[in-house]
Amino acid sequence: MENQYDSTRLDSPAWVFFVKVSFACALGGMLFGIVMMGEVPIWMRGYLVLGTLFLTGATFTLAKTLRDQFEAGKLINQLAQARTEKLLKEYGVER
Repeated sequence: MENQYDSTRLDSPAWVFFVKVSFACALGGMLFGIVMMGEVPIWMRGYLVLGTLFLTGATFTLAKTLRDQFEAGKLINQLAQARTEKLLKEYGVER
């Protein structure tokens, strides 16, 4: 398993911390707002909580899928680059 802060990563530890804190604040603020609502029936609060949780799960799924697609494309590009470099070396062409 690669190190989370590998030199090939572009995200700094500060950025990762910021993203995690932002997510926690957004989710916590939404749930706090639902809890602090005035005279609202419990079924409406439940609907908002379930909607919030579903949106959160869908966001994680979308982010993971987009990251996986990007990583797959990057691997294909790396393989194509390696093949090109191998062909250039075979024909004696130097960069």
